[in-house]
Amino acid sequence: MTVAEQPTITAIAPRWLGRADYAETFAAMKQFTLERGPETPDALWMCEHAPVFTQGIAGKQDHVLNPGGIPVVQTDRGGQVTFHGPGQVVGYPLVDLRRAGYYVKEYVYRIEESVLRTLAHFGVTGHRVAGAPGIYVRLDDPFSHAALTGPLPASDPFRGLGKIAALGIKVSRHATYHGVALNVEMDLEPFSRINPCGYAGLQTVDLSTIGVQTTWEDAARVLSQKLTTYLAP
Repeated sequence: MTVAEQPTITAIAPRWLGRADYAETFAAMKQFTLERGPETPDALWMCEHAPVFTQGIAGKQDHVLNPGGIPVVQTDRGGQVTFHGPGQVVGYPLVDLRRAGYYVKEYVYRIEESVLRTLAHFGVTGHRVAGAPGIYVRLDDPFSHAALTGPLPASDPFRGLGKIAALGIKVSRHATYHGVALNVEMDLEPFSRINPCGYAGLQTVDLSTIGVQTTWEDAARVLSQKLTTYLAP
């Protein structure tokens, strides 16, 4: 393929799905990825879901402690079990990595960076934890700019931290689906019914519980802008 024949890379345009059924959205992502070709534009689907637990492809059943009446959906993403519910912003980037020019590890880094910049917009300092995808905040002072010091003990790798954003992806034929979930203002109780992302006792927080008052719409707008910016080639 000559330079002139290379597919044109256009900016990712967010698509707003509103309150979307999880199983239907999952099926639509898979179908989009299956049918896309070299010139299919990348996409970013933004939504929230009714209460649902989603299990990663290698997820262990014993991490689902007491689902109660909340459905558990088996998926093909990486990672363990997590919870989606109203008041959580979910972003699904559908990106051709080969065309974008970066690999999976950098893709994950760029998604996490988008969340970190979103939190910074609201004055919150987010943190990465090695080996545990997602973004975390200090429980004692979420607004502190101090870096984490460590390493934290292997028996308690999240000491003093709460998880505010979860990440789980799937790559098929160099194309991504699934994505990232940022907790804004939601009922956090269902997280106590699971070992979030496979970690027993990991505390989950949202922007509201750490003192940030904003709307789902505002948080979604900022996150979509950051994802569009940081996932660009």
